[in-house]
Amino acid sequence: MPRKRNANRSPDMPTLADVARLAGVSEITASRVVRAQGPIADTTRERVLNAIAELGYIPNRAAGSLASAGSTLMSVLLPSLSNIVFPDVLRGIHTALTETAFQPVIGVTDYDPLIEERILVSFLAWQPAAVILAGLHHTPTARRHLEHGRFRVAELMDIDGDPVDIAVGMSHRQAGYDTGRHLIQRGYRRFGYAGHNVVTDDRASARYEGLCTSLREAGLSLTAEHRYPGPSSTKAGRDSLEILLAAHPELDVVVFPNDDMAMGGIFHCMHAGIAVKQQLGIFGFNGLDIGQAMPLPLSTILSKRFLIGKTAAEKLLESRDRPAEKTIINTGYEVIEGATA
Repeated sequence: MPRKRNANRSPDMPTLADVARLAGVSEITASRVVRAQGPIADTTRERVLNAIAELGYIPNRAAGSLASAGSTLMSVLLPSLSNIVFPDVLRGIHTALTETAFQPVIGVTDYDPLIEERILVSFLAWQPAAVILAGLHHTPTARRHLEHGRFRVAELMDIDGDPVDIAVGMSHRQAGYDTGRHLIQRGYRRFGYAGHNVVTDDRASARYEGLCTSLREAGLSLTAEHRYPGPSSTKAGRDSLEILLAAHPELDVVVFPNDDMAMGGIFHCMHAGIAVKQQLGIFGFNGLDIGQAMPLPLSTILSKRFLIGKTAAEKLLESRDRPAEKTIINTGYEVIEGATA
């Protein structure tokens, strides 16, 4: 779905001359501050650094290299490599780039927008041809660099928002909504939610909101929920379900934000002697292979992670120049009925 760009967006990144002009120093002095060379008065250094911060100037670290004018670097910023979701995305990117001259350079943000901003600024100093990031929410500084840069940008996993250039993924709010509708149609009425700390997990929050909307439209609501005070993990899912059921044994289905936590919920049921599906439905998200290899395949939603990574990289390879319109590519998702809900 194309969207018009902001006609007021400046196509030019600030230059060293702009920094020098704002700081009231010569370009040579500004360059020495940037390169940390030579004796510089503290007040002068502070003026230059303030100008750099105000303008969003990024030094070109590749200027003195033997690289050709056209960079072959593709910067990839992912929230995690321990979460099995993102290696699948990376595999898709790698597949698209295998027969090309482009090479991915990878940074891990740990779901922290400030870390993402810091890594992005570091990568941009090497003048990449394109940048791939997860999600549509970034710090104002990161967003400004992405909008004003002379490179293509692909934001992955989510399409509910305004992308800088290209968005490839799915509607997480709709996925959460469809989760609720699917479970209601299967006869569940007493819903529980076992989640994690979603302060920086916008996609899990969107799915939660979609789930609550579908329940509300059906005249229902969450009977109970528990938020694990930490990141998502299998152990977090097991502990969360134990706590949830101790307080609300009447629940007939529990929705988890991902398959990792849902698998933990199944392990708790095995330990506690709870018959999954007969006594308690368990529903996840992502459609991981391990969940489908269980004796009772996990009921979940399949996010097309490999396709998302591959599609994004292929789209970036089409042109080095940003088109006049933004692009949103919906890769969709599939409800996997499984055998746990």
